[in-house]
Amino acid sequence: MTTSKRLQAGDPAPAFTLPDADGNPVSLSDHLGRQVIVYFYPAASTPGCTKQACDFRDNLAELEGAGITVLGISPDKPEKLAKFRDTESLTFPLLSDPDKTVLTEWGAFGEKTMYGKTVTGVIRSTFLVDPDGTIAVAQYNVRATGHVAKLRRDLSV
Repeated sequence: MTTSKRLQAGDPAPAFTLPDADGNPVSLSDHLGRQVIVYFYPAASTPGCTKQACDFRDNLAELEGAGITVLGISPDKPEKLAKFRDTESLTFPLLSDPDKTVLTEWGAFGEKTMYGKTVTGVIRSTFLVDPDGTIAVAQYNVRATGHVAKLRRDLSV
Protein backbone atom coordinates (compact mmCIF):
# COMPACT_ATOMS: atom_id res chain seq x y z
CA MET A 1 0.00 0.00 0.00
CA THR A 2 1.31 3.43 -0.86
CA THR A 3 0.38 6.70 0.72
CA SER A 4 -2.66 8.34 -0.80
CA LYS A 5 -2.32 11.68 -2.56
CA ARG A 6 -1.60 14.50 -0.16
CA LEU A 7 -3.83 17.54 -0.11
CA GLN A 8 -2.38 21.01 -0.51
CA ALA A 9 -3.57 24.54 0.13
CA GLY A 10 -6.10 25.48 -2.55
CA ASP A 11 -7.46 21.94 -2.99
CA PRO A 12 -11.14 21.36 -2.32
CA ALA A 13 -11.62 19.64 1.04
CA PRO A 14 -13.00 16.12 0.47
CA ALA A 15 -16.58 15.94 1.77
CA PHE A 16 -17.38 13.52 4.57
CA THR A 17 -20.10 12.40 6.93
CA LEU A 18 -18.95 10.29 9.87
CA PRO A 19 -20.52 9.19 13.16
CA ASP A 20 -19.46 11.07 16.28
CA ALA A 21 -18.82 9.48 19.69
CA ASP A 22 -22.60 9.17 20.22
CA GLY A 23 -23.23 7.72 16.75
CA ASN A 24 -24.71 10.95 15.35
CA PRO A 25 -23.69 11.86 11.78
CA VAL A 26 -21.43 14.90 11.41
CA SER A 27 -20.63 16.30 7.98
CA LEU A 28 -17.94 18.74 6.94
CA SER A 29 -20.69 20.58 5.03
CA ASP A 30 -22.47 21.22 8.38
CA HIS A 31 -19.72 23.78 9.00
CA LEU A 32 -19.67 25.64 5.65
CA GLY A 33 -19.22 29.34 6.29
CA ARG A 34 -16.81 28.72 9.19
CA GLN A 35 -13.16 27.79 9.30
CA VAL A 36 -12.71 24.19 10.42
CA ILE A 37 -9.63 22.46 11.78
CA VAL A 38 -9.85 18.80 10.80
CA TYR A 39 -7.20 16.75 12.53
CA PHE A 40 -6.47 13.06 12.13
CA TYR A 41 -4.92 11.02 14.94
CA PRO A 42 -4.00 7.32 15.22
CA ALA A 43 -5.83 6.12 18.34
CA ALA A 44 -7.92 7.47 21.19
CA SER A 45 -6.51 7.17 24.72
CA THR A 46 -2.87 6.72 23.63
CA PRO A 47 -0.34 9.14 25.17
CA GLY A 48 0.37 11.29 22.10
CA CYS A 49 -3.22 11.43 20.94
CA THR A 50 -4.42 12.27 24.45
CA LYS A 51 -1.88 15.12 24.70
CA GLN A 52 -2.94 16.48 21.31
CA ALA A 53 -6.67 16.22 22.05
CA CYS A 54 -6.24 17.92 25.44
CA ASP A 55 -4.25 20.71 23.75
CA PHE A 56 -7.16 21.30 21.36
CA ARG A 57 -9.59 21.17 24.32
CA ASP A 58 -7.51 23.68 26.30
CA ASN A 59 -7.32 26.08 23.33
CA LEU A 60 -10.87 25.59 22.09
CA ALA A 61 -12.29 28.82 23.51
CA GLU A 62 -9.69 30.91 21.66
CA LEU A 63 -10.09 28.91 18.44
CA GLU A 64 -13.89 29.13 18.56
CA GLY A 65 -13.60 32.82 19.44
CA ALA A 66 -11.71 33.23 16.16
CA GLY A 67 -14.53 31.44 14.32
CA ILE A 68 -12.75 28.08 14.04
CA THR A 69 -14.47 24.74 14.66
CA VAL A 70 -12.37 21.68 15.60
CA LEU A 71 -13.12 18.12 14.44
CA GLY A 72 -10.93 15.14 15.40
CA ILE A 73 -11.00 11.96 13.28
CA SER A 74 -9.55 8.52 14.04
CA PRO A 75 -10.27 4.91 13.04
CA ASP A 76 -11.67 4.23 16.53
CA LYS A 77 -15.27 3.04 16.95
CA PRO A 78 -17.76 5.53 18.47
CA GLU A 79 -17.82 3.63 21.81
CA LYS A 80 -14.06 4.09 22.24
CA LEU A 81 -14.35 7.76 21.24
CA ALA A 82 -17.11 8.30 23.83
CA LYS A 83 -14.91 6.82 26.56
CA PHE A 84 -11.96 9.00 25.41
CA ARG A 85 -14.16 12.12 25.32
CA ASP A 86 -15.60 11.45 28.77
CA THR A 87 -12.26 10.51 30.39
CA GLU A 88 -10.49 13.61 29.03
CA SER A 89 -13.50 16.01 29.16
CA LEU A 90 -13.15 16.74 25.44
CA THR A 91 -15.57 19.39 24.22
CA PHE A 92 -15.30 19.08 20.44
CA PRO A 93 -16.58 16.32 18.14
CA LEU A 94 -14.54 13.15 17.72
CA LEU A 95 -15.48 11.30 14.55
CA SER A 96 -15.15 7.61 13.74
CA ASP A 97 -13.66 6.39 10.43
CA PRO A 98 -13.11 2.64 11.05
CA ASP A 99 -12.84 1.75 7.35
CA LYS A 100 -10.33 4.63 6.90
CA THR A 101 -12.11 6.01 3.80
CA VAL A 102 -11.91 9.64 4.92
CA LEU A 103 -8.38 9.19 6.32
CA THR A 104 -7.31 7.91 2.90
CA GLU A 105 -9.13 10.65 0.93
CA TRP A 106 -7.33 13.28 3.03
CA GLY A 107 -3.93 11.61 2.62
CA ALA A 108 -3.81 10.82 6.35
CA PHE A 109 -3.47 7.05 5.98
CA GLY A 110 -0.60 5.22 4.36
CA GLU A 111 3.07 4.50 4.74
CA LYS A 112 4.92 6.29 7.50
CA THR A 113 8.13 5.80 9.43
CA MET A 114 7.79 4.80 13.06
CA TYR A 115 10.81 4.02 15.20
CA GLY A 116 12.89 3.62 12.05
CA LYS A 117 10.52 1.13 10.40
CA THR A 118 8.13 1.74 7.52
CA VAL A 119 4.61 0.89 8.61
CA THR A 120 1.13 1.51 7.24
CA GLY A 121 -1.11 3.52 9.50
CA VAL A 122 -2.66 6.83 10.38
CA ILE A 123 -0.43 9.82 9.58
CA ARG A 124 -0.99 12.47 12.26
CA SER A 125 -2.24 15.36 10.12
CA THR A 126 -3.99 18.70 10.57
CA PHE A 127 -5.91 20.77 8.04
CA LEU A 128 -7.53 24.17 8.12
CA VAL A 129 -10.55 24.34 5.84
CA ASP A 130 -11.70 27.79 4.74
CA PRO A 131 -15.39 28.79 4.99
CA ASP A 132 -15.82 28.05 1.26
CA GLY A 133 -14.61 24.45 1.67
CA THR A 134 -11.06 24.76 0.32
CA ILE A 135 -7.95 23.64 2.16
CA ALA A 136 -6.09 26.67 3.58
CA VAL A 137 -3.42 24.72 5.49
CA ALA A 138 -2.35 21.07 5.10
CA GLN A 139 0.16 19.69 7.58
CA TYR A 140 1.30 16.06 7.62
CA ASN A 141 3.39 14.20 10.20
CA VAL A 142 2.69 16.82 12.84
CA ARG A 143 3.98 16.38 16.39
CA ALA A 144 1.43 15.60 19.08
CA THR A 145 3.12 17.95 21.55
CA GLY A 146 3.23 21.69 20.88
CA HIS A 147 1.28 21.38 17.66
CA VAL A 148 -1.78 23.38 18.77
CA ALA A 149 0.40 26.24 20.05
CA LYS A 150 2.22 26.34 16.69
CA LEU A 151 -1.10 26.25 14.84
CA ARG A 152 -2.38 29.16 16.90
CA ARG A 153 0.78 31.14 16.13
CA ASP A 154 0.46 30.33 12.42
CA LEU A 155 -3.21 31.41 12.43
CA SER A 156 -2.61 34.43 14.72
CA VAL A 157 -5.22 33.12 17.19
